[in-house]
Amino acid sequence: MTPNNKACAAIVAVVDDDKDVRDALKSLLRSCGYKPQTYSCALDFLNASDLAETQCLISDIQMPGMNGVEMHTRLLAMGFCIPTIFITAHPAAAPHLNAHTPKLIACLTKPFDPEQLFYHIEVALLG
Repeated sequence: MTPNNKACAAIVAVVDDDKDVRDALKSLLRSCGYKPQTYSCALDFLNASDLAETQCLISDIQMPGMNGVEMHTRLLAMGFCIPTIFITAHPAAAPHLNAHTPKLIACLTKPFDPEQLFYHIEVALLG
């Protein structure tokens, strides 16, 4: 799947404590025309100067310090309703996530199919 032209200008944030995952996602997103911004932890993202410009968030669930779910909750409390795609190597880590979690687009298990990721990014951007 190739992103539509409007979506190509989208800023997609990636929050993951694993540098290899961040770098791989950054390269993948950039190759499809997105503007990826990467962060090694939830607090770095929450304190980013361009937080309000983020149009889609891809975040690991399990991270040291504040986990992805806590970060998502904090974003909502701050008034930022950023469509979010969680990625995790441990799907049982997020049993309380469901379709009623505000702005949750998907929860993908690592390793995931890039086409599946792009589909969910498009849903997030067009939603």
